[in-house]
Amino acid sequence: MLKRRDLYESHALYELMVHPEVFPFVRHKAYSYEEFLFLTKSTIEAEERGEIISRTILDEWGAPIGTINLFDIQDNAGFLGTWLGKPYHGQGYNKLAKDAFFNEAFHELGIETIFMRIRKVNVRSYKAAIKLPYVIFANETRKSLYEEINANEDIYNLFEIPKDLYTLHTMREHSIYQEEHLKEA
Repeated sequence: MLKRRDLYESHALYELMVHPEVFPFVRHKAYSYEEFLFLTKSTIEAEERGEIISRTILDEWGAPIGTINLFDIQDNAGFLGTWLGKPYHGQGYNKLAKDAFFNEAFHELGIETIFMRIRKVNVRSYKAAIKLPYVIFANETRKSLYEEINANEDIYNLFEIPKDLYTLHTMREHSIYQEEHLKEA
C-alpha cells in the first residue's frame, strides 16, 4: 500500500497530479515533469535529513496512485499532506493509506501528533477528515496554530490527530474484530 518515494514512479505520479481536480490541492505543485522530478529528488533528500516523511500510495497491483507526506516536522509533530489521482477518488484508498501511514509514523517513527490543514473550499478532504473517529477539529483547541496557518488569509480549517487517540481507536477496532471472529467460531 505504501512505499518510500522513488524517482522511477515520477512519470505516473506527475500525470495523476496535474488533473484539474487534484492539482489545486497539492502542496508542492510542479508545473512540468522536470520540476516534478526535482521536487521528488528534494523530497527524498529531505526525508534522509529527517525533515519530512514521504510515501507513495500504491494500488493493489503496486501501481503508484498518489502520495502521503508529513511536512514541517518539529517536536515529533508535523502536517499531513495527501493526494490521490482522480481515477482513485472514492474507492477507499485514502483511508487505507492513512491507516498505514499513521501506524508507521506513530509506532515506528516516533511521531506524537499529526496536524491537517484543509482548505475550507476543499469539501472532499473536509468530509474525509470528519469521518475519522480519531480526528479532533482543532480551530479552537489549537487557536495559536490555527491563527498561524491563516495569518495571511482565513482559508484553512485545522485538525489534530494525537497518537494516543489514534492508538485507542485502533485498539478498539482490533478488539471488535476479535469479538466478531470469536462469535463466528
